[in-house]
Amino acid sequence: MIVIAHNIRSLYNVGSIFRNAAGFGVFKLYLTGYTGVPPRKEISKVALGAERFQDWEEGEVFGVIDRLKKEGYRVVGLEQGEGAVDLDGFEVGDGKVAVVLGNEVEGIDEGVIEVLDGLVEIGMDKKKSLNVAVASGVMMHVLMGKIRRKSHAAYGTM
Repeated sequence: MIVIAHNIRSLYNVGSIFRNAAGFGVFKLYLTGYTGVPPRKEISKVALGAERFQDWEEGEVFGVIDRLKKEGYRVVGLEQGEGAVDLDGFEVGDGKVAVVLGNEVEGIDEGVIEVLDGLVEIGMDKKKSLNVAVASGVMMHVLMGKIRRKSHAAYGTM
């Protein structure tokens, strides 16, 4: 799985996303838009070193999405909206999934949503929003678990 952190304003959230990505085994993290990039003390404070070993790259969001689609990735956004599929019901297919995270307040830009292959959302009860770093951890846990189970089943290692 690949994660694209787009227009994340808080460097502390960026650090937490790095830590989540490293902890859950995300293949690569792309930092796009005005998302801050290492080295920054605010990122390091929360990432606790993950920014040094998690594979990451800075990029332009539309270029990154286009390249990933050409490489066979299904690119979805973690966003509530019309047609969004709950994470629990989302099928990871062959595991080539890239997920876009959006701005803490505004979510994913409409122009970006238009080029995605769909949306996934975290089923929620009373409050309908989570901090982007928290949401990224939930999403990575659920989707990486599905990818691992599918991989183990395919190779008979479960």
